[in-house]
Amino acid sequence: MIEKMNLTMLTDFYEITMANGYYGAGMKDEIAVFDMFFRRIPDDGGYAIMAGLEQVIEYLKKLEFTQEDIEYLRGKELFTEEFLQYLLDFEFTCDVWAVPEGTPIFPGEPLITVRGPVIQAQFVESMILLIVNHQSLIATKASRLVRAADGRPIMEFGTRRAHGTAAALYGARAACIGGCEGTACTIADEYFGTKAMGTMAHSWVQMFDSEYEAFHTYCEMYPTNATLLVDTYNTLKSGIPAAIKVFKELDPPRKGIRIDSGDITYLTKQARKMLDEAGLEDCHIVISNSLDENIIRSVILEGACIDSFGVGEKLITAKSEPVFGGVYKLVAMEKDGKVIPKIKISENTEKITNPGFKKLYRLFDKDTHRLLGDIIALSHEEPPSGEFVEIFDPNAVWKRKKITNYYAKDLREQIFDKGKCVYQSPPIDEIKAYCAEQQDRMWDEMKRFDHPQVYYVDLSHELWELKRRMIEEAKEGVGVEE
Repeated sequence: MIEKMNLTMLTDFYEITMANGYYGAGMKDEIAVFDMFFRRIPDDGGYAIMAGLEQVIEYLKKLEFTQEDIEYLRGKELFTEEFLQYLLDFEFTCDVWAVPEGTPIFPGEPLITVRGPVIQAQFVESMILLIVNHQSLIATKASRLVRAADGRPIMEFGTRRAHGTAAALYGARAACIGGCEGTACTIADEYFGTKAMGTMAHSWVQMFDSEYEAFHTYCEMYPTNATLLVDTYNTLKSGIPAAIKVFKELDPPRKGIRIDSGDITYLTKQARKMLDEAGLEDCHIVISNSLDENIIRSVILEGACIDSFGVGEKLITAKSEPVFGGVYKLVAMEKDGKVIPKIKISENTEKITNPGFKKLYRLFDKDTHRLLGDIIALSHEEPPSGEFVEIFDPNAVWKRKKITNYYAKDLREQIFDKGKCVYQSPPIDEIKAYCAEQQDRMWDEMKRFDHPQVYYVDLSHELWELKRRMIEEAKEGVGVEE
């Protein structure tokens, strides 16, 4: 159903009513610039992970209105025939820049910028937000889980608890970007190569007269994937002994047990002892059952004997904080080749936008290549250079950091040029590896779960002065030109 659906129409209705209004007001060809950014990191973390760009690209490539769509809109009796004909002939011609998937990202940064005719640039708001908000949320949660596991693999097991088919499919993809070893979602592996994984359900064990028979049959059928679910009846008294007996008889080259209930720390310690005493030191232990990063950290500190984790509902739904909070705001118009910055003012200071057509620079240490800070600058500004650069703490402007021995990189890449895609999305394994490598470049203090070090994201001096001036002039109700 999803693949057959015209996702052009998956939009907030006001995007279409505004488009009709722009068309009727003679504004359809005016050039607008919109930024997609987010305001706060989920779970009070130190950073988030960018994800979903590949699906944004596919969406923008396929933008079109079918005759059925036009008939539906005509039936609303709200739109002019001229506007409906414009939609029927719709062609995406915007420029798009974006931060690559797998990149650590921070509040206020322009993750995606769309520049083009206002009807087009405005219309794509809903889907860009839907896609990037969802996948960035799940990728960020996966990153937290992987860090909590401290080198032990995490498997995404949440398909049956996802909020619909698309959430299961793209959530599994995002979890892989965030560092998960694999997924239980078969279609995600088929579409994206996310490595489908799984063992057995309790029903498999229940279908046989004994756990021994269930395990023996399974190992004969899948000798290279012999991970047995041992908690259907009694984990220590029957499940693990039956698994040990089968492993001793058949000696599969890769063997493991999975525990899905009970006291994780106690059961895994006892399981490890029983397996080792039976000479099965190579048998790995997998744990599942409503896990999150806090439980994982806790049981590891308690000395639980665990080789890998399967995480379901609390990953696929990002249960602890299930909203990413990305927004899409107008930041500039263009008239006669001149950029006219736009700003949204609010009594809530975090909702005041950064005006203008912008770039995003990331500063790296020349020797270690670690992340030092980011600078949001106006589009005509060159990358920071010189002996040093000062950047300010986003939460306390009186705090500043002097950066030396650095190099600057434009963090974003052009994705579309006048409606033509000029970017090739990497395979999922490359995105995952890039994500891990970029996180390795971050200071450990930024990766803390509690009170992480705040990463500096500053405005260039010119952008800061523009914003300050526009705020002052907005108080008087007047506009300003760059």
